[in-house]
This record gives sequence, C-alpha cells and structure tokens, in this order.
Amino acid sequence: MSHDFEQLTITYSEKSLHFLQPAGTSRGVYHERKVWYVEARAYYCGRPVYGIGECAPLPQLSCDDVPNYVEILAEACQLWEKSGQLPREFLQVYPSILMGFETAELSLRSYAQNGNPFQLSSTPFSRGEKGISINGLVWMGNAEEMLERMETKLSAGYRCVKIKIGAIDFAAELNLLRILRQKYSKAEVELRLDANGAFSPTEAMEKLLQLAAFDIHSIEQPIRAGQWEAMAELCRKSPIPIALDEELIGIHTREEKERLLDTIRPHYVILKPSLHGGFSGAEEWEELADARGIAHWATSALESNVGLNAIAHWTARRQQDQTKQDGELMPQGLGTGQLFADNYTAISLEIKGDELWNGTEKERSFKQELRTFTEEWNDSTKDVVELQTSGSTGKPKVMQATKSAMRASAQRSLETLHITPGSTTLLCLPLQYVAGKMMVVRALIGDLRLITAAPSLHPYEHLSVAPQFVALTPLQAAASLEVAKEKALLEATDCIILGGGNVSHTLEDNLQSCRGRVYSTYGMTETFSHIALRLLNGDGRTDWYSPLRGVKVSLNTNGCLVVSDSITNNSLLDTNDIAEINDLGQFRILGRRDNVVCSGGIKLHLEKIEATLQAEKYGILLTSIPDAALGEALVCLYSSDVEEVFLREHCAKSLAKYEQPRYYLRVKAIPLTETGKPARASAKEIARKNLSLR
Repeated sequence: MSHDFEQLTITYSEKSLHFLQPAGTSRGVYHERKVWYVEARAYYCGRPVYGIGECAPLPQLSCDDVPNYVEILAEACQLWEKSGQLPREFLQVYPSILMGFETAELSLRSYAQNGNPFQLSSTPFSRGEKGISINGLVWMGNAEEMLERMETKLSAGYRCVKIKIGAIDFAAELNLLRILRQKYSKAEVELRLDANGAFSPTEAMEKLLQLAAFDIHSIEQPIRAGQWEAMAELCRKSPIPIALDEELIGIHTREEKERLLDTIRPHYVILKPSLHGGFSGAEEWEELADARGIAHWATSALESNVGLNAIAHWTARRQQDQTKQDGELMPQGLGTGQLFADNYTAISLEIKGDELWNGTEKERSFKQELRTFTEEWNDSTKDVVELQTSGSTGKPKVMQATKSAMRASAQRSLETLHITPGSTTLLCLPLQYVAGKMMVVRALIGDLRLITAAPSLHPYEHLSVAPQFVALTPLQAAASLEVAKEKALLEATDCIILGGGNVSHTLEDNLQSCRGRVYSTYGMTETFSHIALRLLNGDGRTDWYSPLRGVKVSLNTNGCLVVSDSITNNSLLDTNDIAEINDLGQFRILGRRDNVVCSGGIKLHLEKIEATLQAEKYGILLTSIPDAALGEALVCLYSSDVEEVFLREHCAKSLAKYEQPRYYLRVKAIPLTETGKPARASAKEIARKNLSLR
C-alpha cells in the first residue's frame, strides 16, 4: 500500500446470497452461499477514500474452505491494517481471501484516482464502449430442465454454451446433446462441457469418445483432480480438448504449477482467481500457460457482483492487451451475476445478448453523452456551446453560450462554494441542459473527480460512499431522503446545491439533518447556471438569496428581477420573477409574472398558493383557463392517488375565499419537465382541452 494512504482500516462482513433457482453440480445443489465483503477505508491527500473486495470460498471445493476461515480472515485484516501492505505470503494458501484483498486494494486506488471504487480498469469495457463475450451456463437438472434452459440461453443470443454434465444418466445427457446438435450446428453454437470430475479414469476415455460425436469444443475436468498421470493420458488421447479447472486448486508455488502443466499438457486451463491464487496467482498461471502454448479463459466462481466486477475488469485488461495483438479473447465464463436474488446492487453489470457489459444501457448512454460533451468542450476550434432551456414556461429553445463565459461562471462557483481540486463530484443531471453541462465544466477546470449516475429520482441509489459535491433537483433530494441508505449518503455530502425548481418548506425542514452545506440556487440558462445562493441549513439558514461576485440585481417597473453580471459584460437581463430586494442587496422570489392569474380582478400568485397547499406533498399543480365572468378561472390539477373531496376540504381550510380553485381536474400524472420543474405550459393546455370554455 502506498504511503500516500493514511489511517488505513480494514473491516469485513458476512453476506448470504440466495440462488434464484437451485444450481446443480456433480458435487451437489447450491441453494445459498456465504461470502465476506472486505472494506478498506483510508485518507488520501486528506480526503476519505474507500475500497471493497469479496472473499468467496466455494464449499467442498476451495482449498481454503476451512472451519476457521473467519478467524484467518480477521487475522489477515489485522496484518494488512498494521503493515499497510497486503499479507501475500500469509494468504498464499488462502486464494479467496487474497482475491478479496487484491480487489479491495485496487478498489481503494481507483477511488483515490477517479472517485469510483468499482471502476477497476481504464478500458473500453469500463467506459461502456465494449462488452466481454461470455458463454451461457446450463446447470444440471433432469433432461427436460436442461433442454429448456439450453433453449432459453440460445434464444437470448448466446453462441457459446457450457453444459454441466455427470449428474444425471449419461445416456440422457447424450440424448440431450444429440437433440441440440440436430437443431444447431457447430458453426451456430459452440458447446463446452463441464464434468466437474464426474468420470472415473477407467470409463473416461469411452465417454469422451461418445461425446466427441457432437462436435464438443472442450470438456473441463473429466476426472477428479490429483490424478496427474491419468489426466495426462487423457489429454494425449482424447478426441475432445481437455481444460483443467479443479486441477489447479491448491497448487500454490511457481515450481508446482510448472510441474503440473509439463506433466499433464492440457489443451486449456480455466482461470478462476477465487480458487487459483487470487489475481496474482491467476496471472502466473496465464504466463506459464502462454509460454507452453496452452490457451485459457477466465471464469467466475459464483461470486456476487463485487467479485464478478473485479474479474470482469481484470478480463477487460487482458482483452485490451489481446486486441493490441490483433486477437480476441474466446468467450469467458462471466455470466453468473444473474443467479442471485439478493446481489450487490451498487454495481450494475448487464448481459446483452452473449456479452457482459459494464452498467445498464441507460448508464452507458449517459456516459457516452458525457464523452461527447467533453470532446466538444475540449475542441479548440469551437468557441460556443449550445444550451437548451428546460421548457417550464413554454416550448424549449436553444441558445448559445461562449466557453469563456461558462468557464468564468464555473470558476466563480468553485471559489464561492470552496470546492477544491480532487473533490469527488457526482453528475446526475441531464446533459442537454445547462445545469448538467456546468457540473462537467466545473469538474474539468477544477480538477475534480467526476463520477456519474444516470439522471433519475434516486442518484444515490448505487453509491457506497457520499460524494463531496453534488447538484440535485429538489425532487431528487426529496426522493433520496425517503430511502434510508440514500438519506445517509445525502446527509454525509459536503456541499449540495439545489436548482431547477422551488424548494418546499417541508423539504427545507427535512434537509436540516445534512451535515454539509445545502444551498438553493437562483439562475437560468441565460445566466449559465446560478448567479445567487441561499443557504438552506445550519445557523446561517436564510430566506434571502445572496448574489455572487460580479452580480447586481434590481427591479423593473413590473416588480420583476433584473440581473446584471460582469461575466456577461453587465448586460441587463429582465426576468419574469417577481421579487423583493433588501438593503443588503439580497433578494427573494415571490413568484413568476407569467404565473400570476388575474381572476375577478384579483392577482393570484400560483407559487404562493401552491406553497400554502403543500402542493408537492399532495401532488397538485395550479393553472388557469379563460373564464367569461372572471377573466381567468383557477384550476387545480391533481394526480390519481388524491381524492377531490379531500382537496376541496384542504383548499377551503387553507386558502382565502378568492384563492379557491374553481375547477378540479384529475390527471394521470402532474406534468413536469425533464429537470423536474412544473411544466406550466403543458398544464394550461391540459386544462384547456379537458374543461369547456367558461
């Protein structure tokens, strides 16, 4: 461990994983399995960092499946914590623990470098640009079950399928293979077999000869491990290439590995870091196999997504090296992540066709948008960036901003908010709007560690560690506060800025539990993000927005805010926000001029009435339609899970007589923009279409 990491602590916790359906092997049927998560915490350059790994011994198979496993794990944690170095010599005979420790160390370094403890490589796979070709796995069962599972894999798009054999009647297994080969040729489907040592040395050759009729790519471990001479004889004479798997378990030294490979001379070796010496041990097997012309592929060993993610990134690095040599890896055995009902949810691994991909399609698409904007920003031939308005008051429109102005705005925000280089920053806002783009610009010019979460109501859902800086919509903040794990991460975030909508009194009260600073921002596309901040929590909590450096505000004849900013050459920007300004030059927003309804000669401010009604809590939105008698009549749109009788009583108790809605209209969902703002123009159109002109 590098000396740059300080105050290192290592902890572990046990987790039981439950299979969605029984997983049958020649050694029995798995219904659940235990794993241990190892978590490393430290400080790097004064900032907290985090890493996680998985120790996953397989019962009755791993060489370190021993009764005192937990005691050994605890001792290893203490050794690592005290010395700051992985206790490799101590763990040589405990490969599952070594793999977990190697993963946790790499995860810790990844977090220090890029803010993401799960991005364990810099490869096309890690960036969501390329998948890893994998085989489909058909577990043992009766012939009908196995045939059905096989058909499911093939219909999903797999071109390589591995079938577990040796647990049912051999004649039935031959019949299954016969049916498959009648339907699918060798060119269409590559068949691999895994016997898990099910055959005896005396019968193995005869069975291999019968299996060879079905164009089998390879068979793993036809006889049990430890019978080197018998296995060597099979490798010399078998019509089917033989792959070693269990044979590698418990072989720890380089000399032993060389002797095994030179004695048996297999066609393939299967690399399983959990079983074969961790990643360092698997890499040594790979090196020795390459030197002897023995091919290989990697396979997971029923780990959760923590271990599977580590093996996938390790494989992706090998894939990248192979691609540089004008080659491709053969299909890998990395499709076991979908076996569990209670997997590690903070890591997203997705199977698409016969490939394993990093992240969901939505996450990969968002990362591609980020790469596209970053390339646009770094393009020195372009001086402007196109920005799209949110469309909260009308149709969205596109405007242009100079990069110099956006850069100056970002720098001012970083200085005002005291965001320092290296801060982990979460991007979870759409990149077609200014708020998302400006978070990227801040990260680029401020040398921040940018992590991403595809825009959703729950940006903290897949995080394990709180970021230090994040921009959220009020809807995202409110939704995160409703989930215990997300609430804890939100509360631990150093600096939160909220924009894109009004902050309700309820939300503001709920944010008081946040230990970091929480601000409401004032700004718009035309101002390149926020030009004023209002602290929402702590001793400095206030109702007033304070303009940032270089910003001046005033009111026009309509009582609307006028903004002047040195970044935009002090040109005057008239807004539609009705405001008041105090003697300190601070301001607060009373409502929007275009959200004022003149009903019966009385001006009604929609936002003010909605705040009184706690509109967000009850799922309501106010709008208006033309009215022959009143000029404009107030309309209350409400979602389907609220009763009109309740709303009428609620309005009667909470509002003055002249503020009462004249009409109540049930809608499937309150119209919102993509950034979570009320879509006022859409609401007005819905009311107009559904209510006759009065």
